[in-house]
Amino acid sequence: MLSSPGRCLILLMLLNFADAGRILRKIKERVRDLQLQRAKQHLLKHAASGQQPPQHVKEGWIHQQLDHFNQHDVRTFPQRFFVNDAHWQRPDGPVFLFIGGEGPIFEFDVLAGHHVDMAEEHGALLLALEHRFYGHSINPDGLKTENLADLSSQQALADLAVFHQYISQSLTLSGRNTWISFGGSYSGALSAWFRGKFPHLVFGAVASSAPVRAKLDFSAYSNVVGLSLMNEAVGGSEKCLAGVREAFAAVESALMGGNASQVAVDFGCCQTPEELDDQIELMQSLADIAMGTVQYNEEGVLMSIKELCAVMTSKSEAYEEKETEAYSRLIKLSQIYRSTSEEPCLDISHEKAVKDLMSTTIRSDRRAERQWTYQTCTEFGFYQTCEDALCPFSGLVTLQTQTEVCSMVFGISQHSLPGRIAFTNTYYGGDNARTRRVLYVNGGLDPWKELSVVQDRTEDGEEAQSVFIKDTAHCADMMSRVTDRCSLKKAREEIEKHVASWLRTAAHEKKRTV
Repeated sequence: MLSSPGRCLILLMLLNFADAGRILRKIKERVRDLQLQRAKQHLLKHAASGQQPPQHVKEGWIHQQLDHFNQHDVRTFPQRFFVNDAHWQRPDGPVFLFIGGEGPIFEFDVLAGHHVDMAEEHGALLLALEHRFYGHSINPDGLKTENLADLSSQQALADLAVFHQYISQSLTLSGRNTWISFGGSYSGALSAWFRGKFPHLVFGAVASSAPVRAKLDFSAYSNVVGLSLMNEAVGGSEKCLAGVREAFAAVESALMGGNASQVAVDFGCCQTPEELDDQIELMQSLADIAMGTVQYNEEGVLMSIKELCAVMTSKSEAYEEKETEAYSRLIKLSQIYRSTSEEPCLDISHEKAVKDLMSTTIRSDRRAERQWTYQTCTEFGFYQTCEDALCPFSGLVTLQTQTEVCSMVFGISQHSLPGRIAFTNTYYGGDNARTRRVLYVNGGLDPWKELSVVQDRTEDGEEAQSVFIKDTAHCADMMSRVTDRCSLKKAREEIEKHVASWLRTAAHEKKRTV
């Protein structure tokens, strides 16, 4: 059954994208929090102008099988969804499905965003389905390792198929209602895969910043961050990248030279990184600040590439040695991060990080490190290493250190990871799936574009469709802002043209079958 929610918006934070470092996760949470605040402001503005209020959103629950591929297993879990019918042109209007990723869904997922703008234009019913084992869609014992066996993208796609049937029956939908799916990052990949595996259920899919190719050693992530720091169009420069390289080399040198206590003081660490594991955590945390800056450039939660490069290229007469100056600039970046995030110190305890991942308690803030880490171990990899010579950060962050957590926390052998990732790419087709009517949207600054589809292909007269925005970052097309770049606005127009074309094609095909 559907029930009206008690509040307009729940301003919580969501771990919405796929990465490893703790600071990068925190930056992403702040991005999502800011998006929620912007959505609330957008809705209040619309309400003040007499447009549809949020009361049109209804919350619902469906009891899904825990294992869709074993009909003898009768266990279920509650799965949460939202419905917004404010714009829907009954009874034949299209259905726009927003697919949840590795975190909670919110009412705003059917109230604000580019897909909502298009739904208003086309008279579409808006739906959002939460991913199994994330947010509120999990059983009380769901985080136990033996129960995480039912957490996978394959099961999530089966959830979407069952939900399609459920909502069609509940709202008396028919073949005349054209379904389009939307998602960003991991959920963008799910959007593409849903279209690929269930083409009879969803007519077209928009996949923003979607890593559809699983990759064990994702060293290209750091390499793209380096290239973005050199991008003059967004305030980068070769001098900026050189400064970052010098700074990380200086910190690593200080640690290797036995100066861990001074490094801890300089960077405001909560602990002294005497052990190698803690030193790796520190280097990952410092890299996360640069990674988060690039991945969420101009989102307004930390700093932009232009601002970071201004710090890393600033001149000072106080330092005689180049290495000392670069080191001090990185200290400044760390201070900016702690100031904006209101963190008294950098938590670099590897032991604490592992302990947090081992916890099977479902926390009230619905954070999702344990679940997502499990999926990286069993399906995707995505480990952002720095062993490549092009990496501008610390070579201490290796594939070995990144994947140890799989065996330590879940008992999953590191040797099994390549086979698991190869299966994922075989099952979905990687970045060469040949699926029709999937629109891949990527930003030129976004490291995740390396695992997505960024160029059109022609196969049997059908184009693999893509929109590439050279000067924007991760999932930038999904939420509109007044200050957006012209290239981003043009990209949204391209997305709108594709969606409108799909709906026209669907209508034409339905007329022919009548």
